[in-house]
Amino acid sequence: MTVPLDRHYSVELQVSAERVPRLRRIVAAHLRHWSLDPHVRPVCRALDELLTNVHRHVGDANTCVLELRWTGRHVTVSVADNSARMPRLLPAGGGLSRVMALSDSWGTCRTTDGKVVWFTRYAEAPRAAGLLPYAPVPGVRTARTVPLAVLA
Repeated sequence: MTVPLDRHYSVELQVSAERVPRLRRIVAAHLRHWSLDPHVRPVCRALDELLTNVHRHVGDANTCVLELRWTGRHVTVSVADNSARMPRLLPAGGGLSRVMALSDSWGTCRTTDGKVVWFTRYAEAPRAAGLLPYAPVPGVRTARTVPLAVLA
């Protein structure tokens, strides 16, 4: 399956508590536009965790880059920030534990400017119903149109 190259969204921003819900709505709109409605809730909940972590641990003054990509088989969400402090998976749950529960895979890696935290979900394109004609139901007559000349 070939997916058009416009299945990508990226934005650079400063994360604040007010912007997290707005970004969640933007990502949800992209997923719906790509016909990935069943993935809106889990992707947005996991994204909420990533952005909240940036807000808490990196701060409002630093910028981050949010990327959303759909390959036709997987949705990948990544958040890159300029903090060298790597995230930790806490045994108490929440944070990255929630991201792990809502995704098929996740990870983090250092970059020259900081780090990237990402997750993926399997999200194959929905198949459209074919437009094939149905066979007539046995025992049901089909209506015939009467020419207008006969009715006049």
